[in-house]
Amino acid sequence: MLQLVDGGEKVRALLLSSVFPNAAQPTHGVFVRERARRVALQCAVEVVAPIPWFPVNRLFRAAAAGAPPAERDGDLQVHHPRFLSIPAIGKCLDGVFYFASLVSFLRRLRQRFAFDVIDAQFGYPDGVAAVLLGKALGCPVVLTLRGNEVVISRFALRRAQLRYALRSARVIAVSESLRDLAGTLGIPPERVRVVPNGVDGARFHPADRQAARAALGLAPARPMVLTVGAFVPHKGQEEVLDLLPELRKQYPDLLYVAIGNRGGADSRLPALQRRIRRDRLEECVRLEVARPHEEIPAWLAAADVFCLATQREACPNSIIEALACGLPVVATSVGGIPEFVRDGKDGFLVPYFDAPAFGRAIAQALQHDWDREAMARRAAARTWEMAAGDVIEELRSAMRGV
Repeated sequence: MLQLVDGGEKVRALLLSSVFPNAAQPTHGVFVRERARRVALQCAVEVVAPIPWFPVNRLFRAAAAGAPPAERDGDLQVHHPRFLSIPAIGKCLDGVFYFASLVSFLRRLRQRFAFDVIDAQFGYPDGVAAVLLGKALGCPVVLTLRGNEVVISRFALRRAQLRYALRSARVIAVSESLRDLAGTLGIPPERVRVVPNGVDGARFHPADRQAARAALGLAPARPMVLTVGAFVPHKGQEEVLDLLPELRKQYPDLLYVAIGNRGGADSRLPALQRRIRRDRLEECVRLEVARPHEEIPAWLAAADVFCLATQREACPNSIIEALACGLPVVATSVGGIPEFVRDGKDGFLVPYFDAPAFGRAIAQALQHDWDREAMARRAAARTWEMAAGDVIEELRSAMRGV
């Protein structure tokens, strides 16, 4: 049902994102869906989550290729049209092909769902395509920077496209670090609103550790370090494996659990599995692939320390959720992480990648007496409803042409 906003305007928003859960990839972009669900409580929202396509797509993107053309995700109607995406060097054309592949589809969709504003997730390719689509359809665009822009901005052709998109849309960033990145592209700081992601306090909160371990079949007293993040090169699971021999001298029965999606064409999962077999780490390492998001709170409750040896990060939902569960965090001090983790109070921050310091930080975190309730209260204070409220204000302003 449509609801009224200030001045009697009806907010009908089209959420555009190539990173969104689907039947074939149920944990793909959960953080985008969480915000969309809260926005949809106050606005009419439909989701267009295009799937990249190439003539031999299953060789490059086997999981994505299995997404249905359309589906329901709770109260959200989600569409999965295909857009041409040429691997490797052709990635610099993703934004243009995305636009060309979707413009007719969106014209037809708009006859049924008369959306007034496009809510684009990620600067590239979604944001570039959204701005082109907005110009073709006479529709304003709100663009959210979520982190992939750090890499995109290193490529000259994509950097120029990203700059064009940012200059043509209202801009949200999920962290101060991304607002700073927008500044390097010539966008004044006052034109970028920082809207961090939220957390679902009903799911992510302190819970009984022994009960969680019993439910997951884990030993009741074994020290456990947990990582949640896709199995891709920059997330740092391999760096943590490098630290295990030294850590096990101090904690012989230490268990390291890494939960994540396979990671697509750049997946490091096969390499991790080979490494574990080669080094005979089966007794101290568990790789849990694509666990349901509803199961993650139990793993967080079961762990002693959360760690993320990531090379880059904007607004890491896995860290926010860990803190909301009262779990101390050891992470690299990159991107937006220092905005959410207070060194010495919520965990420890280490430069990327100082391996000895990271190992010492994990050992120290296992020994430290943390105020878990205090860190949980602080993390849980930023809800998805708050994030959605800020986003809706930007959608309203875009509709008014502010």
